Amino acid sequence: MYKILEAEKLANNIYRMVVEAPRVARRCLPGQFIIAKADEKGERIPLTICDYDREAGTITIVFMPIGVSTMKFAALKAGDCFQDFVGPLGQPSDLCREEALDEIRGKKILFVAGGVGTAPVYPQVKWLHEHGITADAIIGAKTKDLVILEDQFREVCNLYVTTDDGSYGRSGMVTKVIEDLVDKEGKTYDHCVAIGPMIMMKFCCLTTKKYGIPTVVSMNPIMVDGTGMCGACRILVGGEVKFACVDGPEFDGHLVDFDGAMKRQTLYKTEEGRRLLAYQEGETHHGGCGNCGGDS
Repeated sequence: MYKILEAEKLANNIYRMVVEAPRVARRCLPGQFIIAKADEKGERIPLTICDYDREAGTITIVFMPIGVSTMKFAALKAGDCFQDFVGPLGQPSDLCREEALDEIRGKKILFVAGGVGTAPVYPQVKWLHEHGITADAIIGAKTKDLVILEDQFREVCNLYVTTDDGSYGRSGMVTKVIEDLVDKEGKTYDHCVAIGPMIMMKFCCLTTKKYGIPTVVSMNPIMVDGTGMCGACRILVGGEVKFACVDGPEFDGHLVDFDGAMKRQTLYKTEEGRRLLAYQEGETHHGGCGNCGGDS
């Protein structure tokens, strides 16, 4: 059992928890995720690690309830426990590699975070700051009440906040802020990381491609079971089949087939859709399975 030490509501329908998980905290790196279960019969939910404290042995997660299992998470309080809390899973961020620090220090880096995607961006920005690298970061939200982790970001980066309705910070989509920083403020970037809703990442990549800025995206929004075996996180990256859970969750955003991934998300929501995908994709439907057919 994994004890919840802190539980709070960050914003409307967005929750933050600090969980006692010393083995995960000892080994995790920014970009990786965990799988949590509320109880024995609960669904496995993959959640990107928002923060970690190796000395305290804790992991911080941030999530938005959208189904029964995450609604059960939201009902948990400090002192309650998760049945399972497995990790770290997935590949760490390429930016957070000590062996490449000299190379990374020479780059001007931009992070773009949308909605709950702000949570997985934070540990990367914090890790860079701890290693003497100050990046720029854009946080986007629909409205002021949905802006999260602003104070934490201001401590570790140059922050730009924007809201779709103009109720706080700048006004407009995150792509408009990218354009303003480059065109109006004369900033240049060597690398961008964009994490958020699929449609946001798609248009971020279209924008950064226009400026010739290499961009990495996190495909955690399409993960379901966290192992690649359910077939939900199957994507095409540069025409090659990849699975976000095991090969990612981060990929070259200029090579990701976002339109195919979003169409697939819609199909995967129904049993008939899942069977159709399994039939069409055959052996490539499951990550590492090789035994998937139309009846899977």
